[in-house]
Amino acid sequence: MSPTLRRIFRYWLLLLVPTLLAGGGAILLLRREQGRLAEQSATVDESRRAALAARTRLIAENVELLVGDVEAGLLDTLGGEPATGLEAFLQGWEKSNPLVRVAFRSTAEGRLLRPTPAVNDEEARGFVRRFPRLVGNPPPWLAAPPPILSSEKASADEKEVRKVASNVAQVQSARRDVQELFKARESYDRPASVAMAPSAGLADATAANERSRGQVKAEADAVGATSGGRPSAAPSPRPEAKRAAESMSQPEVAAVAQAKDNSAGLRRGWTSAAIDGRQHVLGWVESADQTDIRGVELELAALISRLGAALPADFGFGEGYALRDEQGRVMQQAGSVPRTGGPMIRVPLAATMLPGWDVVAFLAPAPGGRVGGAEFFWIGLLLVGLFVAAIVAGGSLLLWQARQSEAEAAQKTSFVANVSHEFKTPLTTIRLYSELLDQGRVRDASQGGDYLRTIGREAQRLARLVNNALDFSRLEQGRKKYAREPLDVAAELRRLLATHEPRVADAGLVLQRVLPEEPLPATTDRDALEQIVLNLIDNACKYAVAGGEVTVAAAARPGGGVIVRVLDRGPGVPAGHRAQIFDKFHRVDETLTAEKGGLGLGLSIARQLARGLGGELRYEPRDGGGAEFILEVP
Repeated sequence: MSPTLRRIFRYWLLLLVPTLLAGGGAILLLRREQGRLAEQSATVDESRRAALAARTRLIAENVELLVGDVEAGLLDTLGGEPATGLEAFLQGWEKSNPLVRVAFRSTAEGRLLRPTPAVNDEEARGFVRRFPRLVGNPPPWLAAPPPILSSEKASADEKEVRKVASNVAQVQSARRDVQELFKARESYDRPASVAMAPSAGLADATAANERSRGQVKAEADAVGATSGGRPSAAPSPRPEAKRAAESMSQPEVAAVAQAKDNSAGLRRGWTSAAIDGRQHVLGWVESADQTDIRGVELELAALISRLGAALPADFGFGEGYALRDEQGRVMQQAGSVPRTGGPMIRVPLAATMLPGWDVVAFLAPAPGGRVGGAEFFWIGLLLVGLFVAAIVAGGSLLLWQARQSEAEAAQKTSFVANVSHEFKTPLTTIRLYSELLDQGRVRDASQGGDYLRTIGREAQRLARLVNNALDFSRLEQGRKKYAREPLDVAAELRRLLATHEPRVADAGLVLQRVLPEEPLPATTDRDALEQIVLNLIDNACKYAVAGGEVTVAAAARPGGGVIVRVLDRGPGVPAGHRAQIFDKFHRVDETLTAEKGGLGLGLSIARQLARGLGGELRYEPRDGGGAEFILEVP
C-alpha cells in the first residue's frame, strides 16, 4: 500500500470509528427512550381506561336516575289518586301518558280487578294473560322487600368532570321533560265519570273537576321530593294548574295533601319478567285506604326513547357507549360501537329497575395508531443504521475514489514516461539520420534515399503520437468536434489502405482487402473513421507481425450503416485483458522495457471516437486464432 493510500485509509478510519461510537450511543439512548415510551403508553392507556370506566359508571347512574324518576313519578301519581273517579282516571292515563302501557288494580292476595278478561281490548287481554307470571306467587307486595344497595361512585380528572357536568345537565333536562308528563293530568278527560257518581250533584262534579286540576301542584311537589328536592329537577307548574290550586277550598287542599302524605308512606315496588322473549316491567303501590293494589305496566319503548339522553353528547375519539338489554341488543348508543368484539367496560344496571340491562363502553385505537416504545426503537434503530451505513458507504466511496485517483495518477505517470520514451525514439532516429546526411556520411544516393525515407517514417510516427495525445485530451475534455458528411466507406477504405500499405509491408505484414464493389454509404466523420482504422492497423502491426497478414473487410450493416472488421493472425488478447484493452493507458506489458512500445491510448481513442459517431467498437477472438476488431458505423 502506498503512503498516500495509507494516509487516506487512516482518514477513513478516523471517520468510521467515531461514527460507530455515535451509533452505539444512539442505540443505547433509543433503548432507554423505548422503555420510557412504553411506560408512558401504559400510563396513558390506563388513564383512558379509568376515564372510560368512570364515564360508563356515570352513564349507568344517569340511566338509573332517569328510570327512578319515571318509576317514582308514576307510582306517586297512582298512589295519590283518590278512589273517587279512579276508573276514569286510569282510562285517561293509559291514553294520555306514553309511559303507561296498562294500568291495573288488584286485591292484596293478587286477584286482578282491572282490567278484566271481558274487556274488548287486545292489549288488556294480553296483560291479563301475563299478569300471573309478572307478579308471581306470592305477589311482590306480600314478599319481603330486597335490600337497597348503594351505587358505587367513581372519580374523574378535570376534563372528565367537565364532560360529566354537561351530561348531568342533559339528564336533568330529560328528567324535567318526564316530570312534565306527570303534571299534565289536567288534560285527562274524566268529568263525565265524575258526574255519574251517585252521591255527586252538579256542584260536587265541578268541585271534583277542580280538585283533579288542582292536584297538579301537589303531585308536582311529590315528584320533586322523589328527586331529592332539587329545584332544577322540578319546574314550576303551569299557570292554569296554579290558578286551579289557588281556587281550591281549604278542605280540598287538606284532602289532597293527606292523599299525598298517605302515598309517600305506602308500600310500593317494581318487578319484571321476560315473557315470550320480551321484557315486561310492572310497578305497584298500595292504595291510601290499604284495600287494594294499584299498578302500571311500563311502556318500555317510550322509556327507551328517553334513555338516550343519559348517553353523552361529547366524548373523545374512538369512544363508544351503548345501552343494552338483557339479550345484549343495543337499545341506545353514542359514538363508535363496533358490531363485533366485547366491550372494554361493562356496568350492569340495578336489578330493581331494568334487570339484565347494562351500559357498555368501547375504546378504539388512537387515530393513525400510536407509536409505542418498540416501534420508536425500531424506527430509530433503522435511522441510526441508515446514518452509519451512509457514513461507511461515503468513506468507502472516498477510499475507492482515492484508489482510482492513485491508479490514474500512476497511469498518467506511466503515460508521461511512455510518451517521453515514444517521442525519444523517433526523434533520436530523425536526429541520427539527419546528422549522417549533413556530414555526407553516405556511400551512394541509394543509401541517402533510405535515410530520408526512414526520417519520413519516423516523422509520421511522431505525428501519430502527437495526434493521439491531442485527440485523447480533446475527448477527455469533451471538446472533440465531428464533421459528419455522406461518404462511400468502401472507397474511403481503398484510398486509406493504398496510402498506408507500404508501412504495413515494412512491418512484415501482408495487407488484404475484402471490400465490396458496390458503394457502402454512411454519414460519418472522415477523419474520425480514418483514425479508428489506422489505430486498429497500427495495433496489428505491433502485436500480430508473427501472423503474417492483416485483413480489412467491410459490409453493409443490417438496418443501415456499415460494419468494418480488422482481423489478424497474431496471438490475440489474453483472456485476463479483454475487458480492459479499451481502457485508457492500459497495456498488456506496461513496463518501459516492453518489447512493443506505445502509450496505451490507441484502442481507447478508437472506441471513444466510434461511440462519438453513434457506433460501437468491440473485440472478439478470431476463428482459427488471432484478433478481430469490429467497428459499427451507423
